[in-house]
Amino acid sequence: MASVMARLLPPPAMAVIGGKPIYGTVHKFKMPASRPRLDGIITKAASESSETSSIVKSVQNVWDKSEDRIALIGLGFSSIVALWASINLVTVIDKLPIVPSVFEFIGLLFSAWFTYRYLLYKPNREELSVAISKSLSDILG
Repeated sequence: MASVMARLLPPPAMAVIGGKPIYGTVHKFKMPASRPRLDGIITKAASESSETSSIVKSVQNVWDKSEDRIALIGLGFSSIVALWASINLVTVIDKLPIVPSVFEFIGLLFSAWFTYRYLLYKPNREELSVAISKSLSDILG
């Protein structure tokens, strides 16, 4: 492991001898503290996770199967622009003085209603579980 040492000269020091100022530079040479060498440590790059490789493979499949690649590029660019615009819109709305308090109150009311409606009693929890599994099967096929 290489280390870089930078030595900066200190500003000129002023000494007064016999009523006359004497200008000069005071040099202090410091030896670096010795560090233990870690020659025995070897690191290896971690292999790609299966999730990352499956995402890359699915994107490659979509790209290879597509006949209109310009439309895909436009769709990707427009999605990035839409994400940027939505982030800025939320930031602007958050700066309005009363809106964040109203949204927080609405969030608290919805959380209370959701807890009462789906989480408080066992039959309602089972209903929520069925609805979630149905939605997942609809999305994932």
